[in-house]
Formats: sequence, structure tokens, C-alpha cells
Amino acid sequence: MTKSTRFVVTFLSTVFMTAIAAPPDPGSPCRSRSLAFDDKSAAWTHVPLSKMKRDTVYDVVQEGDRPAVLRATADRSASLFVARLQPSLRLPMTLSWDWKTDALIAGADNRDKDREDAPLRVLVAFDGDIASLPEAERKRFSRAKNLARREMPYAVLMYIWTDQVPAGTVIPSAHTSQVKMLAVSSGAGDLGRWQSVRRNLADDYKKAYGADPGPVLAVAVMTDTDNTGTRAAGSYSSIRIECESQ
Repeated sequence: MTKSTRFVVTFLSTVFMTAIAAPPDPGSPCRSRSLAFDDKSAAWTHVPLSKMKRDTVYDVVQEGDRPAVLRATADRSASLFVARLQPSLRLPMTLSWDWKTDALIAGADNRDKDREDAPLRVLVAFDGDIASLPEAERKRFSRAKNLARREMPYAVLMYIWTDQVPAGTVIPSAHTSQVKMLAVSSGAGDLGRWQSVRRNLADDYKKAYGADPGPVLAVAVMTDTDNTGTRAAGSYSSIRIECESQ
């Protein structure tokens, strides 16, 4: 069966709808904004990955003094919760969020496409010039476009919590050069506690891809256990875009 990252790349395209034939969208100036899960203007949407996969269950709940916590429950499942940015936004930009999980996933290892699961993921999709990619990568984009019947984002940066590599490690996707995972939390030391994360997207993109990023198309979260066939739960809160001074 096709694995999680391939589905992510393909089905993010059903939401992001970038343009391959036209030049990349230059995007609009960055605008600080909340992407709170109870904010209707953020237009968070559940996106299944495949009719062949079980969906992760996402519920917006109040947890203590946190009024809009997205609780994700995965049971041999994988699906996305996505906020598309309209219009796309240029960098520099920081993305901040809080997340929490009580347990890591036994047997998961995002370096191995057959064990590629995580209790917590935050994904950022970027626009760019697909025509500039190597021929083999352009063919992958074309196949994904034909499958999804939509264009796909130029690049995806995926922040993960893992226990297999140190924080700061970049893990390339086994399926495409245009998805990179970045471990921002590692190990069991902070399990059961809210962690606050703040990332400079331009710096992280340069670290992962060795180039300057295009505009941000969307932000998404995913808790998935489809490859390991296990269960996991994660919570997300307080996602926010902040604009750096130009």
C-alpha cells in the first residue's frame, strides 16, 4: 500500500491547488494572524488521505484554560487537518504552536517508509517553480497531479516529534525530494506536558532545502499510525503566524 508521505504530498494538493504551468505566485505580504482551531476565518478542514485508509479523528475541545484544543486520535489511521492561506503569504515569518502527547509510537521511525508514523506533525506547504526541478521529480509531480486531479505544492516542511533522531535532524522523504521532515521534539522527556514551539520558517526551509522558500500556501497538522498499525493521541493548540520585520 502507498505510504503516508506519498498520500500527504498527493492529497495536500487537493487543498493547496498550486499552479505548475504558470509562474509561482509571488504571494502577499506577511500578515500576522491566529490560526486558532475555533477561528472560523482560519477555515480548518479535515482532509482524508485515501478511501483505503482509516481517518484520524480530530475534535476541537476545551482543556483546562485552553479553549480551542485540537485533539487527534489515530487508530491504524492517517488524515490531515488543514488551514489554507488565502492569499498565500510571503516570508519572513515565524510559526508558533503548542502540542502535547502522552506517548510516542512504538516501532515508528520516520527514516523508514514502512514505519513512518508520528504522534504529532505540523506541516507547512510552500509554492515554487516546479519547472526548475530535475526531470525525475517533475515526473513524480505529474503522476501525483494525475492521481489527485489537482496541482501539488512545490515543497512541504513537516515538523515532527520523534524518538529516533535528535532534535534538529532533517529527515528526507523516501518518496520525493520535495518533502522534508524536521525533528523539533525528541524523546520521552516532555511527554504529558504542553510544549511551546516557535520556528523561523525561512531558516528551517534553508536548512532542509538549501534554498530560499517561496510563499506559504497552507498549514496542516497530522497524527498518524497507519504504517505501524498502532494507536496514538496528540493535542495541538495556539497555532499562530507572526511576521518578521522586512
